Amino acid sequence: MKIKIIQTSLLFLIGNVIYSQEPLSIVNSGTLSIAPESFISFNGTFENQVSGDVTNDGTVMYYHDFINDGGYGLTKGSTTSNTIFTVEGLPTTAKQIKGNEIASFYNVIFDSPVSKVAFDLKNNIDASGLVDFQNGIILVDSTYNPVTKVSHGMFTFKKGGKAQSMGDASHIQGAVEKIGNEVFIYPIGDSERYRPARISASKADGDVFLGQYVYNDAAFFKARTNTVGVIKAINDQEYWIIDKGNNEQSDVLLTLTWDESTTAANVLTNPEEELHIVRWDAKQQIWVDEGGVVDMSTKEVTTIGTVKGYGFFTLGTVKKDWILDGDIVIYNLVTPDGDGKNDYFIIDNIKNYPNNKVEIFNRWGARVYETRGYDPHGDGSTNVFRGYSEGKVTVDKGTKLSSGTYYYVITYEYTDSNGSRMIKKAANLHLETN
Repeated sequence: MKIKIIQTSLLFLIGNVIYSQEPLSIVNSGTLSIAPESFISFNGTFENQVSGDVTNDGTVMYYHDFINDGGYGLTKGSTTSNTIFTVEGLPTTAKQIKGNEIASFYNVIFDSPVSKVAFDLKNNIDASGLVDFQNGIILVDSTYNPVTKVSHGMFTFKKGGKAQSMGDASHIQGAVEKIGNEVFIYPIGDSERYRPARISASKADGDVFLGQYVYNDAAFFKARTNTVGVIKAINDQEYWIIDKGNNEQSDVLLTLTWDESTTAANVLTNPEEELHIVRWDAKQQIWVDEGGVVDMSTKEVTTIGTVKGYGFFTLGTVKKDWILDGDIVIYNLVTPDGDGKNDYFIIDNIKNYPNNKVEIFNRWGARVYETRGYDPHGDGSTNVFRGYSEGKVTVDKGTKLSSGTYYYVITYEYTDSNGSRMIKKAANLHLETN
């Protein structure tokens, strides 16, 4: 049985509740508007046709498949829009979310007890509020249609969008887009394993970053075996994709986690001292060391990730003796108060390696200092970081930075019997300017 909302009809629901009492097919070809504080429930497949136009500023619950080929969204600036994708009884198949047009939501709840894939997403949807993954894995089917030249399947978090309640039984399997310059945790996983990635705020409001997690892809690593000399072992069980939406280069603080159930055991023998993030350099066709700060309490590794186009990241271990030979000594406290102690960022022995680069980032991943040939000349008189934003790509150039925890990346060229190599060191820097 079908219920059809005819074209040019206008339905306003103000403080009302509408339930369909049996599984029905609801077809909208006109205008459907759900007012704030209103609730409507569809106990059947909902189809919004090409001529249909839905505006949801209230609460809508979908028990069956959702098909959108028309206009579907909410009033600009609305924060009262809620959508619930759920099921009745004990279903055995995934709910279909599909169509040829983008559906825009604010707050969204996904709740289904279907094991493995509970929601099959075959169209583009976006959310600008809170997405609550109560129960059920969402499979993003990014199949490309060569006839329409449209790629179906994308879950986009717009500016202000965030996720909660993720776990092994409740996350997104496939590609997730994030728009906006905010810290974001990708609610991603694969093969019923939730394995998030976190990026810091980017420098532009409209930046687009895609994230995806892939588990147990042997062919991927078989085709990518080359490593730089400092890398000892690669985590060949999993990898993350962080993709910049265009070919412009962006630096973000990237955080990955490890888990004994998915991460290769050979990179977890001494994570506190050896574990780094590594990146596949497509141009050089080699895995390169990106450094990393390890947090044993949360099983996280954080580093600055340079993203331009597709970036493939995973975890790896480095050869400790290669890092320690000819080591520089880094003092991670800067107090530029003129007392002669830690008035600048002290890096002992850095002058022995003139081919060096020093970068400092704030906790949102914005570069606040950058220089090459860092050389304090023993008294800190030249080319050093004194707590001011400097360099070519900085925030508030020439102004005094506020007190807090920053993040440094030091890269320098070292030569010994093993040859010449670039060593990267990254960790936290504490700045006190008060």
